[in-house]
Amino acid sequence: MDALRLIEATRLALAEARTMQDIVAEAWQTQALAQAVGGHLAAHGPFEARAAACGLSEAGGRASGALRQVALRSGGLRAARLSAVRDPWGVLTGLAALLGDVGIALVGVACACEEDGLYWQCIEAIDAADETGDRVGGLLRRLALRERGGAA
Repeated sequence: MDALRLIEATRLALAEARTMQDIVAEAWQTQALAQAVGGHLAAHGPFEARAAACGLSEAGGRASGALRQVALRSGGLRAARLSAVRDPWGVLTGLAALLGDVGIALVGVACACEEDGLYWQCIEAIDAADETGDRVGGLLRRLALRERGGAA
């Protein structure tokens, strides 16, 4: 499945999430998607952007084992269905927006939750989404430089 379709599916699932645990699960679905997109671009993307794509994949993969289990319980990782990144710029722009939405949703959960374990899961997920968003921004800058013919 194309990355843009997976991003839209994840954005829809986040919008439909009704419980705090569902929102946290969608945050980790987003991280897994970032890892998969980064891995795909590292292997098949423009040469100038491959190192930055590896960094995106690493940032996306920084979920702890327990938090990944939350995403797996929610029906498996959507990112496993990634087969193509046809429009790298559009995918990265969409992923950046999704990471922003995830961050906002997680702040809401962290502020409202009364359980320490869930609170710290949210804090970890917020940190991961922030770092991943930084990596997406760096990759977008590399692609923009490539388009302008500059060195990255």
